[in-house]
Formats: sequence, C-alpha cells, structure tokens
Amino acid sequence: MPRKKQSTTAVTGTRRTSVDVLLAEDVPRLGKRGDLVSVKPGYARNYLIPQGLATVASEQNKRMIEAHRKRLEEMEAERRKRLKKLAHELGKHSVTLEANANKDGHLYGSILAADIAEALQKAGYDVQAEQVRIEGPLKELGMYTIRIELAPEITTDIKVWVVPTASSTEKSEKEKS
Repeated sequence: MPRKKQSTTAVTGTRRTSVDVLLAEDVPRLGKRGDLVSVKPGYARNYLIPQGLATVASEQNKRMIEAHRKRLEEMEAERRKRLKKLAHELGKHSVTLEANANKDGHLYGSILAADIAEALQKAGYDVQAEQVRIEGPLKELGMYTIRIELAPEITTDIKVWVVPTASSTEKSEKEKS
C-alpha cells in the first residue's frame, strides 16, 4: 500500500528532524511569544500544541502573529511614553513624611518603600512600593534622595523629607521647660 504524502503544515509523523512552530506564549528556554522556533515533532505534537503554547507555522499564522506583534510594540511604546511623562513629573515632586523621633533625630520606627509609595499615591502618582529603590529603611530625620524605577530604563529621583511629627516636637518643647 503506498504511503500518503504528508502535509507540510501538519505536525504528524517522525520522519522530519524538526518542525517550525510559532509560540503563542512565552516558553522558558525556548522563546518568547511570536517567535518562530524549530523543535522536534513529538515535542510540538505532544506538548506545545495541545497546551496552547504554540501553533503550526503556516503563512496565515505568521501574518497574524506579525500583526499582533506590531500592536504589542505600539502599546509598549505608548506605555513607555506615559512612564517617561510620569518620571518627569515625579522628578519635580518631593515627599514630606512625618515620623516620631527622639531629640537626637533618630526615628522610633522607620520609613520604608511602602510608606514613600503610599505618600506618592496620595499625591496622585501611580507608584508601587516595588518601584521605590532605597538601600534600607530610613531611620533618621533629614532629607533623602530616593530613586524611583518605573521601568528598567526609566528612573527618576525624588526628594523625601523625614520630619518630626508635631506631637513629638511639642513634647520636646515641654521637656525643655
């Protein structure tokens, strides 16, 4: 019985040493979404395609992936533009945080990245605690320059003033009397 000729777009049979597939999702140690990769037919047939991680690399799928990639690049460019604008605005802003301190200026607690992020959020800036880069908790009164990393290449510095709370300054004035 003669063998049927196998379709070039299908991932059946094992005569070929590799097949080309388009990744639908990021796959560790293989590639990112939209990449055209060559894999063993069994890996594609038994894992990548059934799990929805890849699709057969037909011309139509390649065009669809390329159009999707362009949309993603446009969205990323718009996001980066927004983050650069936010970084420029943040660079002009300073934060004042009140904390309980002793007469030597040492805080009873400490100021953390979450405290700075919360103050920035109250001021109307969308900054998360993970984006605030400090070397450790702030434990003394004073002015600090803190780096905000909005994206890997988009950073800005803000001034953070740690001042004593009004109640602690009143207490120290009463102690002096």
